[in-house]
This record gives sequence, structure tokens and C-alpha cells, in this order.
Amino acid sequence: MSTPGVTDLTTAGMAALSICESLLLALIELKILDAREARALLVDAAATHRTAALLLPDADEHCAIAAHIERIMDAIKSPDQ
Repeated sequence: MSTPGVTDLTTAGMAALSICESLLLALIELKILDAREARALLVDAAATHRTAALLLPDADEHCAIAAHIERIMDAIKSPDQ
């Protein structure tokens, strides 16, 4: 089997992101999670990458990942909105 190229890894990452975002939205719609819980999960995930950015050599990549997660978080309406 050949080593995946950058394009393959980027495509796989974007596919995974889309699947996870859809699953999260479905969990909210099915009332398994409420919006507050979903946002808390995303806050935690983003914080993990923000911390990794401080500790690991690939800081730019972790910052970009955190920014993606934060955009998804912003798209989820909080109960107060």
C-alpha cells in the first residue's frame, strides 16, 4: 500500500470533519445532547488544540484546527440565542 499524499490526508480530514459535524448536529436534533453540551464538547476540543499549539512544533496546524472547531461551535445556537 502506498503512503497517502497531502491531498489524501486533507481530503480524509475534511471528510472526518463533515461526518463529525453532521453527527453532532444529529445528536442535538434527536435531543441526545443539547446545544450547551455540544458547545462544551467543542470548547474542550478547541482548547486541547490551543494547548498543543503551545507545546508542539506544529503550532500553526493546531491553531488552524482550533479555528475550524471554533467556527463549528459558533454555528451551533446556544439556548440563549
